[in-house]
Amino acid sequence: MTAPLTGFSRLAPPRSWLRAHPTAFDAGLAAAVLVCMVVASFADPHGPHGPTFGTRTPELRSLLLMVAAAGALVFRRSRPMSVLAVTGAVSVAELVAGDPPAPVAMSAVIALYTVASRTDRPTTWRVGLLTMTVLTGSAMLFGSAPWYSQENLGIFAWTGMAAAAGDAVRSRRAFVDAIRERAERAERTRDEEARRRVAEERLRIARDLHDVVAHHIALVNVQAGVAAHVMDKRPDQAKEALSHVREASRSALNELRVTVGLLRQSGDPEAPTEPAPGLAVLDPLLDGFRRAGLPVELARTDQDTELPAAVDLAAYRIVQEALTNVRKHAGAAAKAEVSVVRVGRTVEVTVLDDGCPAGSVRLGPDGAGADGTPAGGHGLIGMRERVTALGGTLTAGPRYGGGFRVQAILPVKARAEGDEDV
Repeated sequence: MTAPLTGFSRLAPPRSWLRAHPTAFDAGLAAAVLVCMVVASFADPHGPHGPTFGTRTPELRSLLLMVAAAGALVFRRSRPMSVLAVTGAVSVAELVAGDPPAPVAMSAVIALYTVASRTDRPTTWRVGLLTMTVLTGSAMLFGSAPWYSQENLGIFAWTGMAAAAGDAVRSRRAFVDAIRERAERAERTRDEEARRRVAEERLRIARDLHDVVAHHIALVNVQAGVAAHVMDKRPDQAKEALSHVREASRSALNELRVTVGLLRQSGDPEAPTEPAPGLAVLDPLLDGFRRAGLPVELARTDQDTELPAAVDLAAYRIVQEALTNVRKHAGAAAKAEVSVVRVGRTVEVTVLDDGCPAGSVRLGPDGAGADGTPAGGHGLIGMRERVTALGGTLTAGPRYGGGFRVQAILPVKARAEGDEDV
């Protein structure tokens, strides 16, 4: 197996050079065709005992016609139709005047092949039939041999094979180009899909960053306000509030480190190893709100439920964002209730509160105020998009008798995992 590979590798540089210089290749082809025509012109097909070689010498007229026909082949790529017309006319002239004629038709066969390989099939049919008819008819009508002689049938066969071979080469070239185009189009499609996935991942990370920053900054703001209010009269309570500020800021930094760490490359040092937050750490989240002054009650029946990572993170973020909105908008005396319940193939996450003082703005189900006025927050919009992406539903709005209600119904299996009927 080594020897053939070595031979092909040695031919690679000359082939590359010939592809880069097509005119040089055509000049070499023209010279080879001229040599073949001149050598064949010394053969006499009508010898006393059959075809003989060296018994006749081509005339000067035949030599000039052979040189003219071979010279025209140098331009066969740039002007294929013109070259076929010239070589065909020269071949007809030799068939009419020569006795026996020199094989000038060999140049017309090469020219016909070139036309067939560079045009479409209908053109090949028309030009091929015309060339076959003219050359074969001239040989039959003006030749000294009978019309059914082998030389005449040979002209017919060679012109037909040239047209068929050229059409086959053109078809194969078009097939290879189509395959290459499909491969390039598939590569572009893969690149576009990769860019789309990157954009979606960046959007998801941006939402996570919004949830983390909004939650913890709200807690820090509340505790800092408490500390400033009681600093002079009750320093112990101010110290406790500042301690809560420190814990909230440390927790925010840790979550930011984990979330932003998702943007690291695989080979970067200090890659994040902590898992994304989920319902398993729901109690510490609620403790943070309780320390900030928001009474929160929890009821859950999902302890034995294993959720996909995306669903688990979405449920955690929904509770976090909903309680942050309660702390910001529901008033200092508000209370909240959180429930996480497994219902069939879904998990229902509900956050209720009982406060909405006059003059405050609460987000409605479409991201505007509960009374229809626009609001500047994007938390509920982000929650809705997160739930919709998983195949769930989110409802949010004022409660009858006061307060606000946020409920998300999430599938136990996310849509991305193939459970379409959830």
